[in-house]
Amino acid sequence: MYNNPRFGFKIDGYNNELLELAYDLGQRLLPAFQNSKTGIPYPRVNLRYGVPKSETRETCTAGAGTLILEFGVLSRLMNDTKFENVARRALFSIWNRRTDLDLVGNVINIQTGQWIHTAASTGAGIDSFYEYLLKAYVLFGESEYLHIFNEAYSAVLRYIRDETGYLYRNVNILNGGLMSAWVDSLSAYFPGLQVLAGDLDNAIKSHLFYYNIWRKYRALPERFNFHLRNVEIASYPLRPEFIESTYFLYRATKDPFYLHVGEMVLEDLQSYARVECGFASVKDVLTKKLEGRMESFALSETFKYLYLLFDTENVFNKLDDNFVFTTEAHIFPLTAQYWKKTWKHKDNFTCSAYKNPKKLASSILERPDADIARELVGFEEMSLPFLDPYGYCEAPQADPLILDVSYGEAPDSDGQL
Repeated sequence: MYNNPRFGFKIDGYNNELLELAYDLGQRLLPAFQNSKTGIPYPRVNLRYGVPKSETRETCTAGAGTLILEFGVLSRLMNDTKFENVARRALFSIWNRRTDLDLVGNVINIQTGQWIHTAASTGAGIDSFYEYLLKAYVLFGESEYLHIFNEAYSAVLRYIRDETGYLYRNVNILNGGLMSAWVDSLSAYFPGLQVLAGDLDNAIKSHLFYYNIWRKYRALPERFNFHLRNVEIASYPLRPEFIESTYFLYRATKDPFYLHVGEMVLEDLQSYARVECGFASVKDVLTKKLEGRMESFALSETFKYLYLLFDTENVFNKLDDNFVFTTEAHIFPLTAQYWKKTWKHKDNFTCSAYKNPKKLASSILERPDADIARELVGFEEMSLPFLDPYGYCEAPQADPLILDVSYGEAPDSDGQL
């Protein structure tokens, strides 16, 4: 990026020192893959001594399956295939252990390949596994990643998405049965991934679910129980996922509704999270009590996506190219010279423009089903009627009309037939 004229960034005298440091770091991470019978890496490695003898053999799907972008780019820039090879093996090793429903679990044993935690979801422990399958295709152009993503995404829509189409649950990987009645804040990234996949209708609906949670609490709690319609874990450490999806939906639709959402988030954060030295994590979204800490992702992701949402003239908002944001919102471009020579792409990279049949102003909230998400969250507004979450019709308010109905011959004056 530093010497790429497309971005207007250049450091005088820079001679790939950061790339050399990245290569050194990659070398120190490689022991995590050694001595693993499945190729799935240990979750932690000592950068000087390798994997500690006491290190656990259990790792989450997201942790082991979210390496292909960073390792793939490093391999191509350094012309050293070993990093990409181990990341690919880990990714495919996880996918090859999917169930008959094409679902992957949350925690796996790296030596036996057995699932330890058998819940499938789009949230914590699995989230970026789906993200990197699609982004690996966008960045590297290899159709194998897209094929796996399409199979995985179809399973998500069939088994993880609930019957309303607005929320994505935790289900058993063996039978698709519900395992818990909560969603976590990390899963709010998923509408943004759906945008990247071209599934705008589902992206709009799933985003509305988190939008109404935010409206209800002026933040996004770590866990929300959709059965009780209440907070399950009340903290909000300024996570970026909801803002990330808002950004991607605005870029895809140009609907000003998403600018209003960004403004709402920014005003709320300024109102209750702004402190003298920055922005503080929220310990309790109900009381707005704060913690004396600010996570690094608040700057690297949360405020970056907010900035890009409003900075419409930013160079990255004008690119039509195979660049991606990593799961930590770092920008990865990869020019054609680094694609594999055996790959030939028949399609172009231009997405068709989003065409909204309704007028743009507040069009999302004018959808006939938009308030269903409000009902699922239990967000009450006095000016709006109750809506059935399984239909578009307003519940009747008047008492039903009761009629006496009799069948057969009419009775005589004595009441006899």
